Amino acid sequence: MAERELAFKAGDVIKVLDTSNKDWWWGQMDDEEGWFPASFVRLWVNQDNTATESAEGAGEVQNGHSDSSNGCLCIGQALQNRDQMRANVINEIMSTERHYIKHLKDICEGYLRQCRKRIDMFSDDQLKVIFGNIEDIYRFQMGFVRDLEKQYNIEEPHLSEIGPCFLEHQDGFWIYSEYCNNHLDACMELSKLMKDGRYQHFFEACRLLQQMIDIAIDGFLLTPVQKICKYPLQLAELLKYTAQDHSDYRYVAAALAVMRNVTQQINERKRRLENIDKMAQWQASVLDWEDLIRRDILYYKGRIDMDRYTVRDAIDGRDDDFNVSVKNAFKLHNRDSEEIHIFLAKKPEEKIRWLRAFHEERRMVQEDEKIGFEISEYQKRQAAMTVRKVAKQKGVSQSRCVSPADPSSHGPLMLSDDTPQSDLVEFHLSKSGQSPFWQNFNKLTSLKNVKK
Repeated sequence: MAERELAFKAGDVIKVLDTSNKDWWWGQMDDEEGWFPASFVRLWVNQDNTATESAEGAGEVQNGHSDSSNGCLCIGQALQNRDQMRANVINEIMSTERHYIKHLKDICEGYLRQCRKRIDMFSDDQLKVIFGNIEDIYRFQMGFVRDLEKQYNIEEPHLSEIGPCFLEHQDGFWIYSEYCNNHLDACMELSKLMKDGRYQHFFEACRLLQQMIDIAIDGFLLTPVQKICKYPLQLAELLKYTAQDHSDYRYVAAALAVMRNVTQQINERKRRLENIDKMAQWQASVLDWEDLIRRDILYYKGRIDMDRYTVRDAIDGRDDDFNVSVKNAFKLHNRDSEEIHIFLAKKPEEKIRWLRAFHEERRMVQEDEKIGFEISEYQKRQAAMTVRKVAKQKGVSQSRCVSPADPSSHGPLMLSDDTPQSDLVEFHLSKSGQSPFWQNFNKLTSLKNVKK
């Protein structure tokens, strides 16, 4: 992040010192001063505090208080009723959307378009990492803003009905997931390139040519991440000042629920992709991986596609399918071939954990299908490459460490509650050197019944 950029988080109060640039303002927070995007701070229209309380926060953005004695601008005017406050929130949403479109245009035309002209400096893969799907976001936002403008009542903003716009475009907001998941890789790639003076000069020339504010490129690339997180805050504020008998109330309430779900799911996707990295790192940290699972105990046979199977509890006692006595057992039924696998747990508690894990795995697979989430081969390769780089930096001997070409390919790791997958690992036991428990387990797990 550029040294002149003011870092802030949700809930911070910023003293605005300069608004000469409509897109980037100069402000102060505590003892720090710097630029911050005007479209990513919101007007505080809360009228709960009195004017006296507001005056105590001299120089801060609070409840419409304006302190001219300090030579700074504090945003807002006293709003006397709910309609005025709703109009203020509507105006803020429209203003931030217009500014955001300008940011996206600057990134696509000022940076990405110029980078594509320099094939001697950037490969297609590098540009994909740095900019992600920013052009898709730009196209989506232009359509979204066009519909917002149609619903915007310029003369009486409080009568605007913008809730339906969010509902109509709710599926489009999922494109932010790919961008947010890729953002850390983009920062890492930029950091690597910026070590070369050529790239520093090139990006600075792009900024000047596009007449953009004095912020580094990584500051501009952060705006989509900030934007998607801001929607629930704006809609919550809008709902607060929308009367229940207002024609837009139920749409705003539904839009708020939708956007909260979008941001939560984006965070969940990010967490699960981070788990892929953790799995790859764990695999790379295990020495002599190929000998970790001893063949006299158990060995990995293959994978079972759980999309084709149904999990069923098995009652303790004699099993009709296998004609044997079972305890703490469950079955996997193949819906296509009617093939049946039976498994035993050592304790009832373990069996319950297995059944819950199966249920959770199916729930998350269905949820992923609904929202179109998929861990791409590219993301798997990136996780493996990252691990190899870290291992190389730490001097890990590759002869003693198996490089995980595909971090999701090792069955034992797929059973984690934190990383459910659509495949389950099936183990079989060898017949040498087994305890009585494993002998009993082997008899059952090796059985399978195919109904004719």
